[in-house]
Amino acid sequence: MRERCIVILSGGPDSTTLAYWARAEGYEVHALIFNYGQRAQREIECAVKTAERLKIHFQVVDLSSLKRLYKGVTSLVDSGIPVASSFERSLIVPFRNGIFLSIAVAYASSVKARRIFYGAHLEDQAFYPDTRREFYKAFEASARLGTGEEITVEAPFGDISKSEILKKGYELGVPFQLTWSCYLNGPKHCGVCESCINRKRAFREAGLTDPTEYEE
Repeated sequence: MRERCIVILSGGPDSTTLAYWARAEGYEVHALIFNYGQRAQREIECAVKTAERLKIHFQVVDLSSLKRLYKGVTSLVDSGIPVASSFERSLIVPFRNGIFLSIAVAYASSVKARRIFYGAHLEDQAFYPDTRREFYKAFEASARLGTGEEITVEAPFGDISKSEILKKGYELGVPFQLTWSCYLNGPKHCGVCESCINRKRAFREAGLTDPTEYEE
């Protein structure tokens, strides 16, 4: 019997590569896809299509009521806040990974999975505390105390850059044109938000052709 794992799947290139990696490693992958009221609903569509393409188990978790809690706080949820082209605090969704990981722990316990993977990477750590090793290992300890089970919380790409993840995804056959990074929900990536800019830069640094359609 294959070992089960939980993958938090956003529909972006990092978590999509993670799902492909977990399957290639031989895990029975169970993906969690979260609707937290984000403006970029396209990312949910991409995540679902990835799960279907990989023929893995998946659940779409409706947390859209969080939108009310985050109103006036983050541009990823509140359309009244302009989306920045470089990092600023309005891009932070407070404790988002903590919320997702809490649900992942409950799901892992339910389906008898012992490993939880999420797509935090090296470049996230300077800006997002809930992507750092000290955070997710403390969270792991809490999960074990709260469940009495030997659950692990891991960020397999935590020590590599976004461009290195793209290289790994390319080797795994990830169709990056079917992933979503933009903070907005247009027919194409806007090309000017912080996430689009990071996506463009990562493809350049990886030396890979960027298959993304951008508005700008």
